Amino acid sequence: MLTTIGKLAVPRMNLVNTWKTDLVVAALGSLFIALSAQIAFRIAFSPVPITAQTLAVLTTAMLLGRRRGTMSVGMYLIEGLAGLPVFAGGGAGASWLLGPTGGYLAGFLLAAFFVGALAERGADHQHGKALLTLTFGHVIIYLTGAVWLSLFTGLNAALLSGVVPFLAGDVCKILLGALSLPPLVARLK
Repeated sequence: MLTTIGKLAVPRMNLVNTWKTDLVVAALGSLFIALSAQIAFRIAFSPVPITAQTLAVLTTAMLLGRRRGTMSVGMYLIEGLAGLPVFAGGGAGASWLLGPTGGYLAGFLLAAFFVGALAERGADHQHGKALLTLTFGHVIIYLTGAVWLSLFTGLNAALLSGVVPFLAGDVCKILLGALSLPPLVARLK
């Protein structure tokens, strides 16, 4: 049976499958996502900032698997709702989830679940599978983000301001993840 780094990185003791270990590993994942959100650039014509979050969310899910990866994103969202400045550029509060970027944040949760599940089935072991999995994760984030953003701007404007400007950067993130994850997984195992 294939496994993710999240299971292998924790010492093989009675703690491996406890909720305490899950919380610690997920908290580290949420910290990584929060730090990646601080690498943020605003585009004048878009309410959505350019960040390193998608790469962090998807690699966290690939490395930790479905349960811990989804927990990491869930903790990140809860931290932001609680007022911690973890969202892009130090943002916090419910307005981020209810505003124009809320669909992208919700998409992080869905993408982490599905990407983590694919990683548990070996998608993190080969470059081609990692490429397809990371692309699938980005599609989930784009779909949820653009649909939510369209409620504020209309569908055409949502696509033009919430998807198109990010395609080139996300292709680079996908390639970076697909090239680096399989060797990292092999080395850590």
